[in-house]
Amino acid sequence: MADVAAHAAYLGWLGLDHAPEPTLETLRLLHARHLPRIPYENLGIMLGRPPSVDPDDCVDRVGEVGRLGYCFHQNAAAEVLLRGLGYDVERRHGQVWTGDSGPAADGDLNHLVLVVRIPGEGGRWWFDVGLGDGFAAPLELIDGDVTDPAGFAYSLDEVVADGWTFHHDPSGTFTGVLVTSRPSDGAAVAAAHRHLSTSPDSGFVRRFVAQRRDATAIDTVRGCLLTRTDPSTQTERELLTFDDWRAALVDVVGLPLDDVAQEDLRGLFDRMLTDHRAWVAAGRP
Repeated sequence: MADVAAHAAYLGWLGLDHAPEPTLETLRLLHARHLPRIPYENLGIMLGRPPSVDPDDCVDRVGEVGRLGYCFHQNAAAEVLLRGLGYDVERRHGQVWTGDSGPAADGDLNHLVLVVRIPGEGGRWWFDVGLGDGFAAPLELIDGDVTDPAGFAYSLDEVVADGWTFHHDPSGTFTGVLVTSRPSDGAAVAAAHRHLSTSPDSGFVRRFVAQRRDATAIDTVRGCLLTRTDPSTQTERELLTFDDWRAALVDVVGLPLDDVAQEDLRGLFDRMLTDHRAWVAAGRP
């Protein structure tokens, strides 16, 4: 179990110097603080050192270096924090899908979903800081459309006790998430992580990504391309030197890198630049 100091360090990264009461207001605050301060990323995977998805290890890591990783890390740490504050938290099996064909009914686990109940109140909430360019605030689990203050539009349908279907904003990097009651325990997550972090077929192994969601837009470094996306526009800039690439990660996305060896970062940049040039030469397919 992550100790008190680890929890305090995690809260410190969120700009909090005490453990708040487990209210709906706090749930929204934690979500809003986490997204811009602890970016979604696959740095460890791309460096050949996939971080542990053990929840306590994740809490320790964010306190030590200010990084977590991708969905399994982000939401595992959040689960520990929320439980420690007094929320009732349940896991669900998530399948993120892209394209127009829809999710497969028996699709593999590729996302850890958290269902949160607030002590003394009714209703259920989806707290998710692991989608990269996902929603800015927890979503109440009821059927319907949701438009956030920035203008991103989402929908939830087929909401039942064990799951639902989420449809992302058209500007998003994925189409939706199918949530079910299939296995999502520690063993299931560890097996899914092992595949996603090591298989040559996994996008997390092939291309570096770091994303930061703030109240109005999403900043993304994918390979050697920096983008900022809001509901109506997307701007982009190529990052063709190591200094520009590193500066975008630190200053735009907010990714702490002080503990990462420069030679490791340069090696990763060189690989991404080679891939980027090949992608451009092929017409940016």
